[in-house]
Amino acid sequence: MISPQDTRLRPPVPPFTEADALAKVQAAEDAWNTRDPDRVALAYTPDSVWRNRDSFVTGRDGIRAFLAAKWDRELDYALRKELWSFGDDRIAVRFQYEWRDASGGHWRSYGNELWEFDAHGLMRRREASINDVPIRADERRIQGPRPPREHGSALPLE
Repeated sequence: MISPQDTRLRPPVPPFTEADALAKVQAAEDAWNTRDPDRVALAYTPDSVWRNRDSFVTGRDGIRAFLAAKWDRELDYALRKELWSFGDDRIAVRFQYEWRDASGGHWRSYGNELWEFDAHGLMRRREASINDVPIRADERRIQGPRPPREHGSALPLE
């Protein structure tokens, strides 16, 4: 098990080029689609701070607990992220994900995230604004991880 204090390099690292930012976004999408809180938490600094909707989370242990609860609640979770903008140590993304709740209702969640990274390429700050829209099961269009041929594809507005 990797220590929660681990700060190994997580390339690409700032300052970001467009190719770096695209790679960082795809790596985040791939990791989140594993629904493995331990794996995902390692992309953040040990003292990372988050705002996710109306929740405020600090540190890897908090992130790990938050994600475990999220994926216990959001069944059949599948995510797509798209690079929106980037700077030296910051990246903005928009995303969509779909999931099913315990009562069988299906949802598409739309959101935007602002990311800030440290010199090791670990995310030290994440702010996410998210809206949920009920959908029918036959309206799902995100089925599991994105195939490599679709990496970097634009997300539809609706």
